[in-house]
Amino acid sequence: MAGTSHGHTPAAWTGVMIAFIGFCVSGAFMVLANPLGFWAGLVIVVLGGVVGMGMKAAGMGAPKATHRDLAEVIAASKVPAKV
Repeated sequence: MAGTSHGHTPAAWTGVMIAFIGFCVSGAFMVLANPLGFWAGLVIVVLGGVVGMGMKAAGMGAPKATHRDLAEVIAASKVPAKV
């Protein structure tokens, strides 16, 4: 993964930060024994995922890698034998 830009995009950073805030909110309200705040924190976690996917769909995420055609891969792997 170090050779790619996996996770180094605005969409990834924003989604993870929102989810982290949601985990912190949920954890704090769990300690305070407040079920409504706990569930609100989990809603924030889900919101982080939705925002991240929305930003990726808007073009702020990493582009998908293109795959080579299978015929190209087979042709490239066939090298002439030296006699």
